[in-house]
Parts: sequence; structure tokens; C-alpha cells
Amino acid sequence: GWAGEGLGASGKNRHVCHAAARLEMGSLWEEFNRLGTEMIVTKAGRWELEWPGGLQRWGGTPFPPPSLRRRMFPTFQVKLSGLDPLADYVLLMDFIPLDDKRYRYAFHSSSWLAAGRAEPAAPGRVHFHPDSPAKGAQWMRQIVSFDKLKLTNNLLDDNGHIILNSMHRYQPRFHVVFVDPRRDSERFAHQNFKSFSFPETQFMAVTAYQNHRITQLKIASNPFAKGFRDGDPEP
Repeated sequence: GWAGEGLGASGKNRHVCHAAARLEMGSLWEEFNRLGTEMIVTKAGRWELEWPGGLQRWGGTPFPPPSLRRRMFPTFQVKLSGLDPLADYVLLMDFIPLDDKRYRYAFHSSSWLAAGRAEPAAPGRVHFHPDSPAKGAQWMRQIVSFDKLKLTNNLLDDNGHIILNSMHRYQPRFHVVFVDPRRDSERFAHQNFKSFSFPETQFMAVTAYQNHRITQLKIASNPFAKGFRDGDPEP
């Protein structure tokens, strides 16, 4: 269904107050969420699900060449409605910690256990959709896909990737920002955006998959993992 209200819908600019967002592939997200979604983060900021089952030997290299690296899966995609077709909007995402804990995976019980207090928060960053800014009509015309987003655990990353701590839980957030043409627009900044949060998209950041059922589901449901489903990855 549509997330019509989002977060903090009251007191918003008329250009965003009616904005609604529907998460695409919601049933797949829910399937992952029931198992406990895991997303890969690495020093290099590789695409999440760079390759099912973790790093593989591939033609003498420790991981697939760039053409075979995988993007965040499931991909965060939304369908928008309620925007002003003629107004300009910027779309962006950020990721917030779900709690103040770090975790470890208990293989004997196939469950995540709290393992102490969270590490200091990684530098807060946002990911702007590369088509921003664009008219409301353009955003509403098609599904908005954040398939360029990369995750890393490298605190010194200078590529603009989202920095997360591994073995910590996160909630992605999606923001619609009205590009206010008024000269004193900064005065109204708090009124010019609307945020959406879908609980089924929360995940554990990991450097390697812990739950084998997550690995299996990613292979089974990711169209780019055909080679692994067939048992013979194609170069």
C-alpha cells in the first residue's frame, strides 16, 4: 500500500504535504525481513550482493570483475504520487541506526544476539538520486530506483558512499525535498521536505553473509544470480 503520511506530514509546504510513496517489491522485502535482511558493506564500497555467497575466486581474481558486481538487493525502489507536476524536487536517502547495540550471529541458534554497545556512529551521509532535481511529473511518471547507492564500512571513504558500521542494524529513510524558489527558502527548510520509512527494509550491515538462508534467498530471487542457480556461473 501507499505510505501517505510518511514522517512528520503536518505543517508541511503544500508542495510536499500530499506526497505519498509506495515501496516496490514489498513482498520480497518482507520475505527477507522475516529472515533478517543482511546487506554487505566493504572497505571498497562494493555493490551490495557483489556476488552471492561472498567473495569467490574468479579467473584468478578474488571477486568478479566490475561488470559482474551486484547492486543493492533488493533494490530500494518507490512509486510516488501527490507531487506538484510542475515543481522541482530532490530525492535522497539516508540510513539511521535502529538501536545502540552491535550484534553477533549465533550459528547454533541461527539468530542475532546483542554483543555490546554500538560503535561510535559513522559519519552521517545522504545519497542523492542522480536525476535530482527534476519535476514532480517526471518523478511520478516511473518507478524511482536507487540502484546507484553503495554501502561501505570505510570511515575514510572519499567516494561519497554511505558509511555504516558492520554488525549494526539500520533503517533506510527516503526523503522528498521541494526545491523552494524563494530567496529566503532556508527559513522554510523544515516545511519543504517529507520523509518515509518502511520497516520491512531494515537490515543488518555485514562484511559477509551470516545466515545461509539469506544467501539462498538472494540467489533465488536476484535475476543477476542466474549462474549460481544453474550451478555454473558464467564469466
